[in-house]
Amino acid sequence: MNYIQLAYKGKNELWIFIMTTILVSGLFIANLIFFIFFGDQIDFAEEQRKMMELIPSKNFWLAANLLPFAFLLGLLFLFVRFLHQRSLLSLTTTRKKIDFKRVFFAFSLIAIITIFSFGLSYYLDPTNIELQFDPVKFTILLIVSLLLFPLQVGLEEFLFRGYLMQQIGIMVRNKWFPLLITSVIFGIFHGANPEVGELGPVIMIFYIGTGLLLGIMTLMDDGLELALGFHFGNNFLAATLVTAEWTALQTDAIFIYTGDSGGNTILEIILPVFIIYPIFLLILAKRYKWTDWKNRLFGKVDPPEEEVPVIE
Repeated sequence: MNYIQLAYKGKNELWIFIMTTILVSGLFIANLIFFIFFGDQIDFAEEQRKMMELIPSKNFWLAANLLPFAFLLGLLFLFVRFLHQRSLLSLTTTRKKIDFKRVFFAFSLIAIITIFSFGLSYYLDPTNIELQFDPVKFTILLIVSLLLFPLQVGLEEFLFRGYLMQQIGIMVRNKWFPLLITSVIFGIFHGANPEVGELGPVIMIFYIGTGLLLGIMTLMDDGLELALGFHFGNNFLAATLVTAEWTALQTDAIFIYTGDSGGNTILEIILPVFIIYPIFLLILAKRYKWTDWKNRLFGKVDPPEEEVPVIE
């Protein structure tokens, strides 16, 4: 049984799927609608400045932004467990138990690549990167990141690569469409981030490309473990290593990027999506001996054959 077929283990009435998707995705949908209709009328940088004047703590606002994800993740788990009547393991992996070694490996790999890329960027042009390390603020940031980013990442992975990819997969009976559509939706829902206004629509290549990478990892490995580790590593380092005034994550990171956002486009988009991501997949493929790429990414999804009891 492959990862998408795990959805057949529970009830799959259309009304359950629609209700779960709308209620759990509500935060993303509301944020996107607000951005579409009112984004041009609001100076987000000015609004952030006002919030910081009200409560001058980046760690507070980071925690406030991440806490809703904890509620929505719990809501998704409740719907899967009691409406779909499926185990949470079936939402996570085809293995008998969650393979945390895979989570840690993906986290370590993206951490090494990110730190190396940052170090190279700093070596080539240190003029736009400033040290802003504050031991007390950074310690609080570290605690908030370790506690809340797993919940934020968990919601996005269990929703997009987990719930939606499985449910859409059993509806259309193939793998390529849910992989593509969930990646596009993942990118669109990130379209309200401040980076879009600063870097332009080209940043959507990064968001959708990241969604494709995470989806490919999930289908090839028949589980969410690698995607969870990668996503957490990416967001954790984005919050703790280096920040910028125009990013979605305003934090007390070790470094702050002070240069113009436009000059960062190649580093932030082209390098990860077209160079680092393929290398990342090749490393994972070699380590976990992935084969049959065509079937795993483009094959059909059929209900698993029921086991026929043998009479002895």
